[in-house]
Amino acid sequence: MAVYELRTYTLIVGKMPEAIGYYQKMAWPVLERYQTKLVGYFVSDTGALHQLVHLWKFDDDNDRRAHWKALFAEPDFQEFAKHFRPLVQNQNVQLLLAAPWGPHP
Repeated sequence: MAVYELRTYTLIVGKMPEAIGYYQKMAWPVLERYQTKLVGYFVSDTGALHQLVHLWKFDDDNDRRAHWKALFAEPDFQEFAKHFRPLVQNQNVQLLLAAPWGPHP
């Protein structure tokens, strides 16, 4: 059964442009090799602001764990994380299972 991982990073107010820059220049070149699992990245526009949200789809929990282990083994991604983490005020990771009806990404 597929597992969806919804990651929400609430950034320190005013740090979104810096965070986007780090993602574009440092993280995305590494993430492109792993994006087959990526459903999408989003930036909040209304409601809870200053949030960077991404949704991933994995075959199962083992697939999810292997994905993050491989990604965080990448030195370039570790360097990105070192710059990005100080910008984060809060992180929420939610695992979701598809409902037995309706469309699924």
